[in-house]
Amino acid sequence: MNIDLTDTTSSQINAALVQARRAAGIPAVGMVLTLVIVTDEGNHYDALKAASDASKEHPSRILVVIKRPGRSPRDRKVARLDAEVRVAGESGTGETVLLRLYGELAAHAQSVVLPLLLPDAPVVVWWPDDAPEHPSEDLLGQLAARRITDAQATEDPVSTLGLRARTYTPGDTDLAWTRITPWRSVLAAALDQKHSTITSAVVEGEAYNPSGELLALWLAERLRVPVHRQVSDGPGLTAVRLETADGTICLDRANGSLAELAMPGQPDRHVALQRRDKSELIAEELRRLDPDEMYASAVKFGASRLGKGVMGSAPEPSAARTGSAAGSGSGSGSGSGGGKAGAEARPEAPRPVPKAPPAKPGDSGSGSGGKATGKAAS
Repeated sequence: MNIDLTDTTSSQINAALVQARRAAGIPAVGMVLTLVIVTDEGNHYDALKAASDASKEHPSRILVVIKRPGRSPRDRKVARLDAEVRVAGESGTGETVLLRLYGELAAHAQSVVLPLLLPDAPVVVWWPDDAPEHPSEDLLGQLAARRITDAQATEDPVSTLGLRARTYTPGDTDLAWTRITPWRSVLAAALDQKHSTITSAVVEGEAYNPSGELLALWLAERLRVPVHRQVSDGPGLTAVRLETADGTICLDRANGSLAELAMPGQPDRHVALQRRDKSELIAEELRRLDPDEMYASAVKFGASRLGKGVMGSAPEPSAARTGSAAGSGSGSGSGSGGGKAGAEARPEAPRPVPKAPPAKPGDSGSGSGGKATGKAAS
């Protein structure tokens, strides 16, 4: 059921939600969270479709904030709120409210959103395209337990990752990190099976791919070995190679769908690593509402060195480590353009081997583990 409201208020929108639920035969509120999407007129359709698909797994009230401040001085002085209320049907299992804020009201979105939040339910804010420089200081971001951005949607993803590291606050996350969950799960499982000294690593992927940068940073931060970033034709991430004393562990995905895992002394095997759409990524992020400490440590590890050729100091013999033993050193290589960027390591305190993200109730899997077990990769 759809209800269109012109020049309305938050109280009238709440009344329309109650009316729509009764008309649809859904008198009780069964949503588990409020998802606030901050976008523009040109991008709201794709973002809303992804959120509606994700709401089938996480019933939620979706508030789409579309700011239209106007171009002329007269338009900027007008303050008007138009809304479209959707219950059931296209809204999946939850409720959807499109909020169009005109003129001066566009600068005060939090005053419109606050009365529409579900009581005693967590709030998640998602910026599908242009996110504020400091999400946790944004007035809408201050209402949220989790704040989701997407570096891949920006003009300079590498610089954006550096900005995300400098402004990180517990509760922040980025879809560029979500896209590599299956890669991290498979690599962690491979290291659990093969206990061998790791000396270096290579991450291959498209240029300006923030997921490739984050995967390189994660490997360097956890393994404490030199990590090199190589540019390929894609799509997305294409391969990760871990050099060990016994040979090369290679996870190669050439077609963006099916990957091949090669390990010394073992037969090659195939792993499903297809590229996921945004609805799957958002659904994964909504499974956890606590701070993502692994994302924080990875994005902060080499943020100041992203896009540069060499990171850290020259490696020492103790920098190498085994797949299940503690290691030392630091460094990660990342490239924002073509070619190859190196990363060197220096000894530090022992650190644990990468662990697969814990499985969440209700996940469906292909056996790769992690909080997005069995789903596709970036």
